Amino acid sequence: MPLNENTISGLSTLYRSGSARPEDTLKDLGTAIKARDRHLNSYVKFDVGAGLVPAQTGAVRAPTRGAPTPLEGIPISIKDNICVRGQEASCGSKILQGYIAPYHATVINRLLKAGAVPYGRTNMDEFAFGSSTETSYYGPTRNPRDTARVPGGSSGGSAAAVAGHLAIAALGSDTGGSIRQPASFCGVV
Repeated sequence: MPLNENTISGLSTLYRSGSARPEDTLKDLGTAIKARDRHLNSYVKFDVGAGLVPAQTGAVRAPTRGAPTPLEGIPISIKDNICVRGQEASCGSKILQGYIAPYHATVINRLLKAGAVPYGRTNMDEFAFGSSTETSYYGPTRNPRDTARVPGGSSGGSAAAVAGHLAIAALGSDTGGSIRQPASFCGVV
């Protein structure tokens, strides 16, 4: 099974046994995204190198040392409205193109503390207003179960990336069903 089709617990087990490394997972994800995301448009940005640098330099603690957390070395895609210091956070809008987050959102700080690797920016309805992920400046996201259908919204890019094996896990935001609806439409938890 390719690493990008694995689960958090499956990868954690592989990492602890030494059968795989976080950088291997990132490379598999990058290959899958390059090959298949042009049909889904679940990502607005992804940079294999951005995840590989922390993984290769040891900024991602080696899961085999000490008592690893369940998220140690796990790449997690981030919805485009969640700030990651040094990354663009456009909220799916042309208006915010070029806005570089000066800080980490609390959830990012917690993921980093748990050893996770924030990876890629997922598509969303512009400013999280919508229920189909069709209103993004970057174009609509397609449901990987049936590309003629929407993935729900506003976190449709996150759900589509997980369902399409282009993310191990992904963050979304929810004010009125923005995670629950895409998870339901794409068949993920």
